[in-house]
Amino acid sequence: MDIEKILRRPEFPRSGKYDPEWMMENQMGPNAVWLVEWLCSVLDLRPGMRVLDLGCGKAMTSIFLAREFGVQVWAADLWMSPDPNWRRAVAAGVSDLVFPIKAEAHALPFAQGFFDAVVSVDAFQYFGTDELYIDYLSRFVKPGGAFGIVVVGLTEALDGAPPACLTTPQQNGKIFWEPSCRCFKTREFWQNLWMGSPMVKNVAAEVQPDGWRHWRDFEQALEAAGKSIFPSDAEAIDKDRGKTICFQRLTAQRTNETGEDLYDPALGVKVGVDG
Repeated sequence: MDIEKILRRPEFPRSGKYDPEWMMENQMGPNAVWLVEWLCSVLDLRPGMRVLDLGCGKAMTSIFLAREFGVQVWAADLWMSPDPNWRRAVAAGVSDLVFPIKAEAHALPFAQGFFDAVVSVDAFQYFGTDELYIDYLSRFVKPGGAFGIVVVGLTEALDGAPPACLTTPQQNGKIFWEPSCRCFKTREFWQNLWMGSPMVKNVAAEVQPDGWRHWRDFEQALEAAGKSIFPSDAEAIDKDRGKTICFQRLTAQRTNETGEDLYDPALGVKVGVDG
């Protein structure tokens, strides 16, 4: 298997400039560099902007955003320590642009209107399905600012149990569908959820073409290189072939609503514009 060829895909020309070894060493699932490049193709990011990368993992997406667009990135994650993320930012030459922070998505330590944009790659499904969450998150984005996420989701709502290819053990013994997969939603779910908020407008949602194929190929490359941190899901993804599981991109723009009486999930109280 030509691993380097697999990881330098014409669909993701910016990602092709990054070391395949670095991608594999710092992955935590699907190739986040490919996913953030797909996301950025519909975002207007310019040098000097302040961007929150929410659920940044090992900060690959944050480094990509800083290097490719010259934006300042607050790399926020609950489970990953800021220390190694800072070392990765220094090694990548973006120590002046990437600021790692440990933060819980429902208790963000930022000023209202601080960010020009919020992005989240392969993380938002784990904390953003609450109807009020996008209202809460919008507090930290200035009017006219951008939201952009990529999530794993469902091509359509399940009618009963997931298909057998996702619930039976693969040859390596791994079962794709875990209890946490309940957070996988359809494109329509996300679109309706965000459109119901007065804090965002111009909501758009779409499925990534061939997303399942990119995921499968990356899993196979990791397995061949001995870089997998979990047993591979390539077999299940290949059998499903995008019929059930997909990647979705959701974007929106912050409205001019002031956000009085926004519910703060972390505190369980209502807070006004002045906090």
